[in-house]
Amino acid sequence: MNAVLAPPKSSNLRQLSETGWQSKTVKREMRDNLTRMLADGQELFPGIVGYEDSVIPEINLAILAGHDMLFLGEKGQAKSKIMRLLPRFLDPWVPYIDHPELPVHEDPHCPITSLGKDLIARHDPEDIPIAWWHRNERYSERLSPGTKFADIIGEIDPAKLTGGVSMGAEEALSFGLIPRMHRGIFAMNELPELDDLVQVGLFNILEERDVQIRGFPIRFDLDIAILFSANPATYNRSGKVIPQLKDRIGSIIQTHYPHDRVEGIEILRQELADDLDGDYPVQVPFFMYQIVEEITAQARHSKYIDQASGVSARFSLANFRNMVASARQRGILHGEKPAVPRISDLGHLYSSALGKLELDLMGSHQMSEKHIIDSIVAQAIETVFGEYVEEHGLAEIAEIFRGGVRVEVGDQLPSSQYAQRLQSVPPAWEKAFEVNASEDQAVRASCVEFVLAGLYAMDKISRSTQFGKIEYEF
Repeated sequence: MNAVLAPPKSSNLRQLSETGWQSKTVKREMRDNLTRMLADGQELFPGIVGYEDSVIPEINLAILAGHDMLFLGEKGQAKSKIMRLLPRFLDPWVPYIDHPELPVHEDPHCPITSLGKDLIARHDPEDIPIAWWHRNERYSERLSPGTKFADIIGEIDPAKLTGGVSMGAEEALSFGLIPRMHRGIFAMNELPELDDLVQVGLFNILEERDVQIRGFPIRFDLDIAILFSANPATYNRSGKVIPQLKDRIGSIIQTHYPHDRVEGIEILRQELADDLDGDYPVQVPFFMYQIVEEITAQARHSKYIDQASGVSARFSLANFRNMVASARQRGILHGEKPAVPRISDLGHLYSSALGKLELDLMGSHQMSEKHIIDSIVAQAIETVFGEYVEEHGLAEIAEIFRGGVRVEVGDQLPSSQYAQRLQSVPPAWEKAFEVNASEDQAVRASCVEFVLAGLYAMDKISRSTQFGKIEYEF
């Protein structure tokens, strides 16, 4: 979110009017600020990777058109992250009437409630206090499951009826999230999971900008931008979203997963850079980034995974953090600084991957989730190693292991044990892996495991596993 700067100094309606401040709708604010930022060449969505030529232009068009938006995509495609960035297109501050009984942040020049209108009509402008609402606070969101009508639309307040307020009066209402976000942005995640009654209430707001509670229509000129998110598998399913509500959503923004491994790695580095620092730092060779992201890519194309559910970017992030944690634990135990992740650190991915993949019951043939993860990891290693072999040659990369060598590896073994096996490093390694394998034992150990796992994936060597350790034999 944007840094919070000091608000303007006007503290009553007279002072505000003297500044020449003019009311704007939320969507007009967003359009004007987007227009200025586009003209100035500013970055519109910091931290969003891979959407520059696809998603972001569609969002820009929706804002310029003044549309409410639905972000349609599978899990882990930054839908919520994008929605939370949209308040940056609001004005930094907007004034509101500062009165404790007002249920909304009333526009001093255009109040919508009876109390707000009465305050303006009956008091001198100098006696009407003004406060300022920052754009960071003008955004609210809700997750659909379990959401009730009263939560986002409102309910009749029994206590007010007991106090003598008429049931049909505006003062009898307890407002929900959407009316309270008047002059702001409201986001509803997982739209298809909303109860039909709540969807009808949203339809009324999108169509007429009015609030109807228990048959009592309370007409407000609500000023609000409404956002939704949904998964295509449920949004397109008949009966999950009422047709009238679909018809009133101005723009559908289709999101997607990274188009290639490079974008996925960029997201990993952006999101997890801070995870590598600290008292026990971790240095990650580029091929380990490639493997972690390739695991996700393989999962997104696996016949054993339900692709309608999707494979979230959180799958990559959780697996990467798990790998780094395993390397850091080894660094702490053996005093290795920095610690360097190895292939054997991927043996702990079950804990981070289980539950994030939904099996295709038709394609899995009763395979367990662990077996599927093993298969996906093996395919990822083979794919990445195959690219190195294609570029640098198998003979040069593997030459150090010729001659009936046995090598034991494991995530808890100190890097010095690998160095004892390899007294020298082939020049091809330095070129292929672009790391200081000849100077750093921990990096060398990571390179060794990568080559061994790759050779095994290509059926060049054998492997046996016992007590958490792996032995490769040529």
